[in-house]
Amino acid sequence: MARGSDGESVLHKHLRVLQAFDVLRPFLTLTEIVEATGLAVSTTHRLVSELEREGLLERMPDRSYRLGIRLWEFASRTPGAIGLRELARPWLEAVHSRVRQHTQLGVLSGRDVLFVERLSTREAVVNATVIGGRVPLAVSSSGLVLLAHSSPGIVDDVIAAGWPAYTAATIRTGDELRARLRRVRADGFAVTDGHIHRESRGIAVPVLDARGAVHAALGVVVPNDGTSPQASVELLTVAAAGIARALEEAGAARGGHGMRTLASTSRRSLDYFSSLDARSAG
Repeated sequence: MARGSDGESVLHKHLRVLQAFDVLRPFLTLTEIVEATGLAVSTTHRLVSELEREGLLERMPDRSYRLGIRLWEFASRTPGAIGLRELARPWLEAVHSRVRQHTQLGVLSGRDVLFVERLSTREAVVNATVIGGRVPLAVSSSGLVLLAHSSPGIVDDVIAAGWPAYTAATIRTGDELRARLRRVRADGFAVTDGHIHRESRGIAVPVLDARGAVHAALGVVVPNDGTSPQASVELLTVAAAGIARALEEAGAARGGHGMRTLASTSRRSLDYFSSLDARSAG
């Protein structure tokens, strides 16, 4: 891999440019990209031009930039996108039809929970996440579920790096976090009352396979009104078991390959895709 004189790879510099964009800053000018990345103007201009040429960035009429649709195209081909989201969607919809607030699916990504799917209503309580958004593991119910089933090394890394305190209820210390993770493992679910926003409560359960490995966290964000979370926990537990079953049946949990094992669509459509694949192979 090519490296610059500063020892940083060219690929990593491209990623720095792409990572400058987020939900709160979907459009950036070249100057703003320079400020966000800390790269030289000439370097940034070259990287942006290359990314635009490949469709990974798109230039707007006002000369600002946004992430290119080609990134979505690549992401939609991954087994995680085609598999987990597709197979989990009916179960998220079933939960959402009962909860009518926020229902979401998150996976472990570094020290964060990355939300790959979310259903919401306009009248729902405050939720700090969006599809493709990240939240530190230690502050959310989904993050606590994922962290509770992670290796001790990941827990140590999260504690060493720290996390922001959003409210007075946010977990503050490593000892407090370890105690909460023990409770999550014992209970089989996590509840966070006002940890990110005081009006909101997160409730999450793990999506486990037959060996006890965690695929994802399934959660809801509902009003922090002091009511028992048990009904939501039971609803989520049933849905999580359904998602795990769907993954197992599809072969995704055992490393299955191909659209037939991952995509949720009609049988005739899958037969059609298979025929195209057979023709190209021949």
